[in-house]
Formats: sequence, C-alpha cells, structure tokens
Amino acid sequence: MNYWLFKSEPSVWSWDMQVEKGDTGEEWDGVRNYQARNFMRDMKIGDLGFFYHSQSEKAVVGIVEVIAEAHPDSTTDDDRWECVDIKAVEPLKSPVTLDDCKADERLSDMVLVKNSRLSVQPVTAEEWKIVRALGGLS
Repeated sequence: MNYWLFKSEPSVWSWDMQVEKGDTGEEWDGVRNYQARNFMRDMKIGDLGFFYHSQSEKAVVGIVEVIAEAHPDSTTDDDRWECVDIKAVEPLKSPVTLDDCKADERLSDMVLVKNSRLSVQPVTAEEWKIVRALGGLS
C-alpha cells in the first residue's frame, strides 16, 4: 500500500463535502500539473491519503481511500489529464497544520514541507504514522 496527500481549497472542495459523498466518493479532478497527475497514475485501489485543506487553514484534516485508479478527468476533453476517485475514511481528531509538520524534525523531508504547492503528493509510511499520531489517531 502507498500513501498520498490530496490538497484542496476548502472553499472549492472541503472535507465535509468529501464526507457527504459517502462510499460513492468523488473524482479528484481538475489537476493540471504533470507531476501530480503522474502520482495519480501510480495510485492503486485501497491506497490511503491525507485530505489537506490549503489556503488559510493549511492542515491535514482527514483520511481518504483511493476507490478508482487513474482514468480520464471528466472536467476536460484533453486526454493528457487523468484523475482518481477517493472516498472519506475518517477525520483526524485534531488537524495537523503545515506549521506542525515544519516544526517536527522527523517530517523535514516530507514533500508537503519541501514543496507545499504540489496538489497531489506521496507520503512515506513513516510520515504517515507520524502525521496520524499528531492528529490523534493510532
């Protein structure tokens, strides 16, 4: 299993909106960055990811699961762009902010810390455990 981080502006697509989709989930569409798209091409059903609110909140707020592998993005006719489908799994008991991640030396190599602008990014197994623990999950 691999781990990921999905970033969204809460005013556009929030954790609560993701939760409302239930087990049906939602396409993670609109990504127009080749590196982020390529990460989605690497995702497998059952992979888990952090749901991150960008902009003012800048925090991991929940956990999602990949429920459909890369397929054409329905928001464009350009066949270069693909997306995966994700569903909400559980919220973090307390949000883990970007500042929290930057302050924790164990996360100094995390993509979120080094390249916080990338909308879809990998997370190592060790980073996954640390952020879950910071968020109150065992």
